[in-house]
Parts: sequence; structure tokens; C-alpha cells
Amino acid sequence: MTWDMRMRNNMFRRLPVERATGRLYGGRHRLRVVYRTRDLVVLGLGVMIGSGIFKIAGEQAAATAGPGVLVSFLIAGGVCLLVALAYAELSSIIPVAGSSYSFSYVAFGEVWAWIVGWALVLELLLAASVLARVWSLYATQALNGFSVPIPGWLGDLVGQQKGPDLFALLILLLVVLMLATGSRMSLKTLWFMVMAKVIVIGLVIATGLRFFSPGNLTPFLPPARPAPEGDHTVLDALLGLAGGGTPEVFGVWGLIAAAPAIAFAYIGFDLIATASEETEDAPRKVPRGILTALLTAVVLYAAVAVALVGMVGMDGFAGLDPDKLLIAAAFDSVGAGAMGKVVDVGVVLALTTVILVVLISLTRVIFSMSRDGLLPRPLASMSRYRVPSRATLLAGGAAVVTSQTIDVLTLEQLVVMGTLFTFLFVPAAVLVMRQSQPDLHRPFRVPAAPLTAMLTMFAVGWLMVNLKVQTWGYFAIWMVAGLLLYLVYGRRKSQMKALLDEPPPERPVAARLTAPPPGGGPPGGPPPPGPYGTGPWTVDARPGPVNPESPYPTGRYSAGRQPGGQFAAEPAPAGDPYGPYGTPPHGSDAYDPEPYGPEPHEGRRPQGGEHQEPPPGGRHRR
Repeated sequence: MTWDMRMRNNMFRRLPVERATGRLYGGRHRLRVVYRTRDLVVLGLGVMIGSGIFKIAGEQAAATAGPGVLVSFLIAGGVCLLVALAYAELSSIIPVAGSSYSFSYVAFGEVWAWIVGWALVLELLLAASVLARVWSLYATQALNGFSVPIPGWLGDLVGQQKGPDLFALLILLLVVLMLATGSRMSLKTLWFMVMAKVIVIGLVIATGLRFFSPGNLTPFLPPARPAPEGDHTVLDALLGLAGGGTPEVFGVWGLIAAAPAIAFAYIGFDLIATASEETEDAPRKVPRGILTALLTAVVLYAAVAVALVGMVGMDGFAGLDPDKLLIAAAFDSVGAGAMGKVVDVGVVLALTTVILVVLISLTRVIFSMSRDGLLPRPLASMSRYRVPSRATLLAGGAAVVTSQTIDVLTLEQLVVMGTLFTFLFVPAAVLVMRQSQPDLHRPFRVPAAPLTAMLTMFAVGWLMVNLKVQTWGYFAIWMVAGLLLYLVYGRRKSQMKALLDEPPPERPVAARLTAPPPGGGPPGGPPPPGPYGTGPWTVDARPGPVNPESPYPTGRYSAGRQPGGQFAAEPAPAGDPYGPYGTPPHGSDAYDPEPYGPEPHEGRRPQGGEHQEPPPGGRHRR
């Protein structure tokens, strides 16, 4: 079997960086540029700040860590910051829509890219379904809070935890319609809603600090106690097998155990990378957007946690009204019930932006995988709105079906599992590409990359083993199903395989060279000397087209120049079917560095900086 055949059949075939990005940054895309740095920050805050900011601190303080949950927020934020650094570097090299899927395709190969992409699909599809259900619950609660009557016949169709839910259906249909008809409208809507919920968060922090009591933060680390049954994690199981005792909550162990759940609240900064192809000067602006959005979210979450825990205290959470949103019930307990209605509005707005960004990201991942042929290629087609409407409709339809038919609220940890799994590959890709392609231009570089990347992988692995055993089982089933789908469809339909299977294009045959007639060269004397010198050979005198600006015919050349003659085709060097520059001739499918669509978007800059002309001489076109 030849090397070419092995490469075509190899599941680990890697996507070259220049093909991943095209001739320009984001050159393969047909998505229009709509985002700037501040838009990316809003995009990140839109997905990171959801209902979790209003409840997760109280939940983890009451059940796992006590007031020490404030440290848990910093631990989770530190882990996410390490991952964000890796995303920032790879986004500066490969600013394309696929995010960690595309990074893995370049660094590890096709089958690993599929595995990461399949995990992303699970994360985003399930997240959209879960969030739609939660949106319905909080929208119903907000209507009740404002004394808006809900008809009896509608009461069984809204605010339901499982089964058909009209509110969940309507919010998904609304967002899908918005995305399928263009990104400008969705971006303006996102700006409005993110600004509104940041104002609500500011009011929550200011009001909570008015009722702050330092005594509510003691004891900062409550004594450890056995964890409730049914909450055992993979780490608990491993320690149990090793004779390490029973799992615990509170104490130092509880402080660490709360970090994975809090990390789930921060998840979303990675989704900024899926907007790379739609961002102006993406290699520089996407890293800034990722880091700025994450740091802003960490500050806001920590501030809300300080206000909430300092207002109620660990013991105070047990006496709150379980039928209300935790932070709204906390304000009721201190006599600030009016803030509960403000929070209800803030939660509905927050969840709307999260659903919007999650579906944008799911659409871009499906678009990228389809463009590479691992999913059906028609999904990568663009509508007249310059958005991948087919991918949007598929993503939205799948979210609708999932939210209406599955008890998705019991599978929330699967979203965390899918996210953390993809997080493992990003710092690993940084290490691999630093070794395999050290000369690539990196507008952003991870400081102390080998150490930082290894620490990141360890930290992410630690968060993963703190998830439940049942979650790992469900995730394994999903990944096995995805691998079978790749073997049946993606491996055969891959664009990389199609390109490698293509036979080399036919090359023109070199012109026949003839000896000069007796008595010397052509009539009129020997040919004029040129840059290639003179010799006993001339080009076979067949008529060829003449450039009016030059006495020489246009075309390729190799054996000298002569007015009225024809350039002979330059033979390719041995072992190189495409000539000295490794470039197939124009017009062949193998040449096109962006097999997925038209020319790159206007306004992009070449990856190496300013455009560079090919070196003089050779087989360049005149």
C-alpha cells in the first residue's frame, strides 16, 4: 500500500492549518463579519451569566461548602482561566467556526476531531433543551409574581419539568427564527438583554450588601460530614475501591467538591471561539474577547456570592421558601421582597441570552463539521441572509424535540461532562502544535506553555472525576454511538478523504524540441539572448497567442523565449506532481484552498501579514 493510499484511509489524517483557515484568516468561510471585541464580550456574558448566578452560590453554600464557597468560586474561575488561555492561543492561530473541533482536526487528526465535535454537539444540544425548560419554569414564576393570571387550560402546558411544555417550545422557536434570518438582529437583541441583566445583577449586589453581616461567614469551613446517598462521584468510587473511606461534604473536601458545579456556571467563554469566522481581525480580537468576558463573569459571580452568603448565612438557606428562586426567597427573608420581582425579570432575560448564544454556537459547530464532510454537506449551505439556515433549523429542531420528549432536567451534568471533555483537548493541542509547528505566527501565546498546559489538563481531569458515575455512563453511551456514526458515514464522506482520493490533474505535455536546420538558426540569424541564454535548441514553431504588450506569447515557459514561438510547459520536479511551489494548476479542484465556497470575505488580511507576491521566475502566471 502506497503512502497516498494509507493517508486516504487513515482516520488520523490531519487538516493542514492553511486549509483550515484558507488563504486568509477565516478564508474558508462564507459567514459575514458582524462581531467586534465588545460584541464578543457581550456574547460571552450572554451565555456565562444565566440563572446560575442567582442561585448557585446559595445551593453550594447550603449543601456542599458553606461560606467557603467563596473560595470554590475562585478555584473554578482559576481552572477556567487556564483553559481560556489555551483557547485564546489556538483561536489566534485557527480562527474558524469549529472551535475545539477544528483545533483537534489540525492537532490530532480527523477521528479525534469528530469525537470532540460530537461531545460539543451533546453539550450544546442538551444545554439548549435544559435552558428552555428552566426558562419556562422561571417565566411562569415571574407571571405569578406579577399576578398575571394563567388560564386553567394552559396551566398544565407551561412551567412543567417534563412532558410537553408550550413556553419551552415557543422560546426555542423564537430564537431559531431570529437566527435563521440573520445575525444582525440577534446581536442587537443580545446587547439589549445583556445590558438589562447586568443592571439587575448590579441591583442585586448593591441591595445584598446593605444586609451584609460578617457573622454569616462563620464558620468559614464547617465541619465535614458524610455526603448524602446517591451523590457519589467517580472520585468517591475510586477512593472507595482504594479503601479511602466515605465521601464527605463541607470542610476542605467540600470546598473543592463545589468547584465542578461552579465551573458549570462559567462555561460559555469557549463558545466565543465559534464566532471567530464572523469577527473582524479574529486572531487578535477573539483572544481578547475570551479573556475579558471570563474575568468579568468571575468578578460578577464572586460579588453576587459575597452579597448572598453574607446576607443569609449557611444556616439561613434551610428556612427559605423552596417554591421561589433562591435569591428572591433570600430577599424576602430580610424584608426586601420587591427585589424578588426584579430578579424574576433578570432571570428570564438571562436565560434568553444563554439560549440564544448556545444555539448560535451549536449551529456553527454543525456548519463546520458539515463543511468538512463529516456531517451531510448540504447543512453547510448558506441562505440569502448569509447564515447557515439549514444548520440552524436542524439544531433548533433537535433542541425542540429533545426538550419536549426527554426529562432533560435530570441530565444537566451531561452538559458539564461534554464541556470538560472538550476542555481536555485544547491545552493538549497547544502542546502538540508548539512541537509540530513552532514557526506558526501566534498573536497570543500561553505563558510558560508546557507547564501551564499540563496543569490545565490535570485541573480539568480533577473536575471531571468529581462528576457522578451515572453521568460518565451516559456520556460513554453517547460517544460510542457517535464513533459508530463516524465509521459508517463521516470517514467515507470526509472532505479530506475526497481531496486525497482525487487523481492529480492532467498536466500539459512539454513542447517537442527540435534541432536547428543545417546552417544555423532560423532565418534572420540566431535568436536574441534572453535570461535563459542561447543554445542549440528552439521551441517547436507552432503559432501561439501573442500578448500585445510583449513580443513573446503568453503561457508557461521552460526552454527559452522566441518571438512568435510558444512556451513549453515546465516539467514538474521528480516526486512533486504540482511543481516547484507545490501548487496545483488553477482550475483544478485540488488547487482551491477553500473547497467550501467562494472567495474569502472582503476585509480579511493574509495570515502572514501583507500580501506577498510569488518569487520571480518559476511557473507563475503572467
